[in-house]
Amino acid sequence: MKRAMMAAAFWAAAVLGAAPRAAGPVSSYTADLGSSRLEFVGVQAGAEFKGVFHKFTAAVDFAPDALANAHFDVQIDMSSVDTLDKDRDGTMRGADIFDVARFPTAHYVTRSFVNTAAGYTAIGALTLRGTTKDVPIDFQFATTSSGAKLEGTAELKRLDFGVGQGDWKSTEWVGDIVKVAFSLVLKPKPAT
Repeated sequence: MKRAMMAAAFWAAAVLGAAPRAAGPVSSYTADLGSSRLEFVGVQAGAEFKGVFHKFTAAVDFAPDALANAHFDVQIDMSSVDTLDKDRDGTMRGADIFDVARFPTAHYVTRSFVNTAAGYTAIGALTLRGTTKDVPIDFQFATTSSGAKLEGTAELKRLDFGVGQGDWKSTEWVGDIVKVAFSLVLKPKPAT
């Protein structure tokens, strides 16, 4: 009886695809800030502008065969925004945009992961300017001789998070859609 059940399971796996594997252990990493990049693209007056955040932390627990145990925790210092325009950067740090005096950090935490044709999608929540909304990120992951590399993109609507008050709330001059891209060089997290 036991052998018959095992044979049936084997044939079901062959017909339906590989049987799901139990989630195994993940590797833990931190982002090497000096070698990593977190950037965004917005639209102002019909033209794209780019910006980066120079200060952020990223704790990454990941292994391709253990998605159930994977986890990302990213914190961004919003005052580190840099668009190569001092006036714009000052406005973005101000009360109408990021309001860094009240909300100095943004925080992204994952909830689940899925495989995709291009790599993976993380489902997680972004807290920005005191508002928390789901933001999926599409990414690729590869191990390297010294750790791993994580590259991906996301898209969000700034007004969902209250980014843009007063004159900046209108989308006539500043677009609602913001595209985010990141390239993280990951180093193994030191054992505790």
